[in-house]
Amino acid sequence: MFKVCALSLLFFGLPMQYKMVKTKVNESITLMLPEEFYPMTPEDIARRYPSVRSPLGAYTIPSLMADFSVNISATRWRASDIDMAKNFFRAGVYNLFDKVTMIREEVQTVNGKQFIVFEFDSRINGDPSSLEARQPVRRYNYVQYLLINGKTIVFSFNCHARIKEQWQQAVAEIMTSIKVKNNI
Repeated sequence: MFKVCALSLLFFGLPMQYKMVKTKVNESITLMLPEEFYPMTPEDIARRYPSVRSPLGAYTIPSLMADFSVNISATRWRASDIDMAKNFFRAGVYNLFDKVTMIREEVQTVNGKQFIVFEFDSRINGDPSSLEARQPVRRYNYVQYLLINGKTIVFSFNCHARIKEQWQQAVAEIMTSIKVKNNI
């Protein structure tokens, strides 16, 4: 029985105890990530984050059930427009998914910088009439936006809903460890 539990923990990527390690995304951004996270390959990034813009950094765990990424958004905002930007990004979250259950929505100061924070559960409905008969996709998401120097930097964590409780504490530590230099 112990082997089965240990194996399922390993397979699903459920960290019982995790060690945080300093991760340098680029010359201007550092943060702490659980040591089991590793950088995605260019192929993984292309498959999981299809976009014209590649993320500054994208990380996953061996089971591929939890991801963390850092990206620069195409939308440009001044730091003084943080309330308007928050409403804009909130609308975007609700438009991306069929159902959103917002857990937290606020502006939070982290290491001297103001971040727009959204923590939520999402669902994308499946299509039972398709040949694949896809089931709904449920995920736990934690997204922070930083408006700096006319840029919007997006820090995003997501995982399967069934492992949400295993990651909530770790993602809170990740998000409060973010350090961004003013020269970005």
